[in-house]
Formats: sequence, structure tokens, C-alpha cells
Amino acid sequence: MPLVDLAVYVDGVRAPELGSLTETFSVMRALHGMAWIGLYRPSESEIRDIAGEYGLHPLAVEDTLLGHQRAKLERYGDTQFIVLRPARYIDKTETVEFGEVHVFVGPDFVVTVRHAESPDLGKVRRRMEAHPELLTLGPQAVLYAILDEVVDEYAPVIAGLENDIDEIEDQLFDGDPDVSKRIFGLSREVIEFQRAVQPLVPLLEILRDDDDHPVDLELRRGLRDVLDHAERAVERADAFRAILESALIVHSTLVAQIQNEEMRRMTEFGLDQGDQVKKVSGWAAILFAPTLVGAIYGMNFDIMPELHWTFGYPFALALMLVSSVTLYAVFKKRGWL
Repeated sequence: MPLVDLAVYVDGVRAPELGSLTETFSVMRALHGMAWIGLYRPSESEIRDIAGEYGLHPLAVEDTLLGHQRAKLERYGDTQFIVLRPARYIDKTETVEFGEVHVFVGPDFVVTVRHAESPDLGKVRRRMEAHPELLTLGPQAVLYAILDEVVDEYAPVIAGLENDIDEIEDQLFDGDPDVSKRIFGLSREVIEFQRAVQPLVPLLEILRDDDDHPVDLELRRGLRDVLDHAERAVERADAFRAILESALIVHSTLVAQIQNEEMRRMTEFGLDQGDQVKKVSGWAAILFAPTLVGAIYGMNFDIMPELHWTFGYPFALALMLVSSVTLYAVFKKRGWL
């Protein structure tokens, strides 16, 4: 259902249940109360009806209809338009899921438009209704409560990312071949997380110190506390990104070392193989000379006159021996044997 909750608060107390936007508008005017309208992926006609009733700026309405906005704060007259990027850590898949919520804050109304499951604004509403004194502070108190919930939901995300980074450090030195893929995936999540939390710091500073829209002292203190948590979230996100960049460098270094070691082993194997080839070739050359002489003078024919010499065969044997010894001495000197 696009219409999640419709309520009008008078002196911090919720008026009787309302059934439609039209009824909400009429009760708010009649009781001079504060309306808090909660929407979840509403239709264009519902956004247009609310925009017409509260005079919302067309540019802000267009952003709400399109979605996919960065975290920001914009002012249109006495209406503030805030975009927040909540996040939640999914333990089952070890991933971060990012949402988007748009908040219109006027003098006597708050309109929240969620484009994802997070944040749990029903929890925020119940907490506010349990403390009517907060609701009596008006729309700015509701905005503070929403900001506080969004920033608080970052804590489990930070814990989950930190655990994932610890696992990556273990994978790096265990030689896991899939670690580079996980580093890149986690880096994308950390960058997206940075984009969600970094704009909150200047946004909260503006809300805390805004003289055009002054807030109650207690709300100012609350905003200061939320700002402190947001700054710590930004610091953790920056640290995570630096660690992942270092992990990627370490991974590249380890891969290069492994490749160098493999190249060294291949080179040593090649050199050793070359030495073996030299030895085999040397012995083949040494054996070639006596084989050639023996083959020539051992033929079964009688047309070689030196075969009839008194020292013919001894000469052939001496020739084989001298050639073998000479080749052996040459190859030995060159280190081929």
C-alpha cells in the first residue's frame, strides 16, 4: 500500500484514525494540528494531491517521482526537501542494501516518501508517539527523529563491512584466487556507503545552525549528537576505502611475486633442460667419430687399399680414439659434459 500511515497530531497527541488524504487535510485545517503523512512508493496522483495541498515545489516533486537522488537538503520558501540514503547490512548475502527516503518538512506538515524497505519509519513514529513532548516541538522534531534513525541504522552496516574486510585480509594471505573479485565488490559497496553518509555532515550542520528555521534547544542538541555519529560513520567509510585500496595493492604484489616465482622456476627448468641437451649432444658428437670410422672400415668389401696395410686397422682404431678424446676434451672445457 502506498499510503502507509496518515496522522494529525494536536499538542503531541494523535487525532482519531484517518482514512484518506482528503480527510487528513481537512482534519489538519480544522484542528490546526501537524500532519505526518507516510508513503511507500506512492503513485503520481497521490504525490500531486499532496503537492497541491501543501504547495510543494515542482522540482522537488519531480525528484520524488523519479527517485535515484543523492543525499541533499534543498529549501523552497518555508518548505525543506531532504533526501536521505539509508542502508542496511544483509547477513545472509554479506551485502549492503541501500534505500532512499524523501522528506518534505513544512510549517505544519511532514511528508515522508520511501523508495525502499529501509528505514523503518514505523519505529520512528511509535517512538515519537510514546513521547508526546517531542511531537509538540513540531515538524523539525520529526525530521530529527528520522535523521537519528537513518544514522543509527548505519552502525550495523559499519560492523558488517568491518567483518567483511577482516575476512578479506585472511583470504589475501591464504592465497584465495577469488579474493580480488570480493575486494572489488566490497569497494563498490564502501564507495556507495561514502556517497550516502558524506552529504549528511554538511546537511546536519545546516539544520543545527539554521537561523531561518531555528529549532528548539533540545533538538539542536539532538542534531549535534546525530552529527557526531554521522562524522564517525564518514571516518569509518574513509578508513574502509583506504584499507581496501591497500588490500588491492597487496594482492597485486602477491600475484606478481607468485608470477615471478613461476618465471624463475621455468627459467631454471629451461636452463637445466639446455644443459641436458648440451650433454646429450656432446656425447652424441663424441660417439659419432668412432661410429663413422668404424662404419667406414668395417664394411664388407675389399676396395680400400689401406685395409691391406700392415698397420691399417690399428691406424683406424687410433683415429677413432684420438677423435673421441679430442672431442671429449673440447666439450669438457666448455662445460657441456
